[in-house]
Amino acid sequence: MRAVTTRAAGDLRVEELPTPAPGHGQVAVRIAYGGICGSDLHYYHRGGVGDFLVREPLVLGHEVSGTVEALGDGVTAGVDAPAVGTAVTVHPATPCGQCRQCRAGRPNTCPRTRYLGSAAHLPHVQGGFTDVLVVPAEQVVGLPEQLSAGHGLQRAALAEPLAVALHALHRAGDLDGRRVLVTGAGPIGALVAAAARHAGAAEVVVSDLVDEALQVALAVGATRVERADALSASLTSDGPLDVDVAIEASGAPPALTTCVEHVVRGGVVVQLGLLPPGSVPFPGNLTVTHEVDVRGAFRFTTEIHDAVALLADGLPVDAVLTQTYPVADARAAFDLAGDRTRASKVLLDLTA
Repeated sequence: MRAVTTRAAGDLRVEELPTPAPGHGQVAVRIAYGGICGSDLHYYHRGGVGDFLVREPLVLGHEVSGTVEALGDGVTAGVDAPAVGTAVTVHPATPCGQCRQCRAGRPNTCPRTRYLGSAAHLPHVQGGFTDVLVVPAEQVVGLPEQLSAGHGLQRAALAEPLAVALHALHRAGDLDGRRVLVTGAGPIGALVAAAARHAGAAEVVVSDLVDEALQVALAVGATRVERADALSASLTSDGPLDVDVAIEASGAPPALTTCVEHVVRGGVVVQLGLLPPGSVPFPGNLTVTHEVDVRGAFRFTTEIHDAVALLADGLPVDAVLTQTYPVADARAAFDLAGDRTRASKVLLDLTA
């Protein structure tokens, strides 16, 4: 079978690997589409994500859609997993199920979670940019008819990043009638904007330094977009935006400052973008005097089911899907995905 792998920074290959068979309690999924994520780009360009360095060949990818190819022993169709031939997406996390976080109903913060396409553990957790992916049955999520073929199956590859966006909104609380600021108009930020509007936000302002990315945000539901550099400058002219909720989706430390500065007194800031390791500048004084509630959001739990339902119902996010490349052209797809002036979410087509 084909797989998109990396061994070090700048080393991206499409190579032949043995086709796996599902073991006890597992399901084999024939992958159709995979979305290139920021973490995939970090592994390609830098050979790691934060402290997680590639130490052995790693199959990339964790945003995937496809169809069930085979069920392992102990897996009953329609009970433990969808039947063979059913269109599905995959929850990429395998939490330990035993630690304090898992027992508290927070498996997304399990310190021993194994995530598809991750070098956090050794052996690495092989990812989904492959013809056949084998995962535990409970991680396979069936898709409704609207997402079961063609463009619908491409949309289904957005289920994982949309679930990330939905988890951030759940951390933010009720958005009905609220004013929301989203810093960062990458795929995640754009999906946050779309989901926030669907959740009833009265206004969704999105900021970024890339004009093309801001146009994507407008297309999926942002009511207003601002250049991030102009947004910061407005503090000395028009004053703060006074949004009720600010969601930081860029991972840029200055954007966190922007969120705290622009949220109302008593407002909520959700840090969704992964910040660089170590200490970052933070307006702690404003956080105290304005009683700003700062919350983290990491991955997701059951929100992938909500994401599938929203995609099936027609949540207007097609503008996020900017290009699709056959898997044989994976390097070109990765190079394009890193250019935010030309691409938002780039898909790999494993049906080609």
